[in-house]
Amino acid sequence: MKKTLSILSLLVLIASCKTIKPDEVTAYANGNANPTLTMNNPIIKDKYTGDPAALVYKDKVYLYAGHDEAPNDFNFYKMNEWLVYSSSDMVHWQEHPVPLKVTDFTWAKSDAWAAQVIERNGKFYWYVTVSHGTINGKAIGVGVSDSPTGPFKDALGKALITNDMTTQTKIDWDDIDPTVIIDDDDGQAYLFWGNTVCHYAKLKANMIELDGPIQTISLPNYTEAPWIHKHNNWYYLSYAYQFPEKIAYAMSKSIKGPWEYKGILNELAGNSNTNHQAIIDFKGDSYFIYHNGGTQPNGSSFRRSVCVDRLYYNEDGTMKRVIMTSEGITQ
Repeated sequence: MKKTLSILSLLVLIASCKTIKPDEVTAYANGNANPTLTMNNPIIKDKYTGDPAALVYKDKVYLYAGHDEAPNDFNFYKMNEWLVYSSSDMVHWQEHPVPLKVTDFTWAKSDAWAAQVIERNGKFYWYVTVSHGTINGKAIGVGVSDSPTGPFKDALGKALITNDMTTQTKIDWDDIDPTVIIDDDDGQAYLFWGNTVCHYAKLKANMIELDGPIQTISLPNYTEAPWIHKHNNWYYLSYAYQFPEKIAYAMSKSIKGPWEYKGILNELAGNSNTNHQAIIDFKGDSYFIYHNGGTQPNGSSFRRSVCVDRLYYNEDGTMKRVIMTSEGITQ
């Protein structure tokens, strides 16, 4: 009987994982059919997904996103869970069972907003934005798992960051959009986050406690959505710029700055007031992962879709302007 139940459980798990394949369309010009074009963007077509983050682990990319569930007549965010997908080629994406929900944090009350996963010592830490149940405002929690696809559980039993810990602005949604990096120079982990003010702090080696004071970085027209990454000995801090949001970035030779503003990286993402990015290197190429509201007929700022396009660096380390495409990654 136990063997039968195990087989049934395996079949259910397999059925819950599915591969998202590119759409193929035939283009017409002057009445003649052109060769079939592959349209990879958005990469997720059966759900609305926003606030992407990505982790390169071993030979795969793991994509983490919030799940936009707002009805067509509801013009605000409705997000209760996060989703995870994986790919070995950036073209075909496998969906995995839901790895984490707001309800997995007993101290949180709502809002599965932007989040990022990082691996350390064989464990995976997921820094998430939620609304706190008893402390006014947004907060940052930490989930942990032994697998990049979860399931994840609350690593702390409380918030890592709460609104009363940051006082530079009076808004109660400034503690959002966590991004994290482990500096390969010395193994020190850093957490960056914030709306209207960009905060950062060291993390202890256990990845669930701050290791020093919260500090701030001044960046031109900073709105939200910081993403920290390193490429060829340069540190890059990209972020949502103005509102509606473009993506801009700054560079530094040290993660502690000073940061030099370099300009716009990505223009307004179609039909979405927000723009949220992840930047990775994978198998020798660089990728820019973002969301827009372009899915027809009901895509919008509150029903977004994750897309991927190539990212290129100049010889001096600066990044070229990202060209958003419908084709996406076609290989």
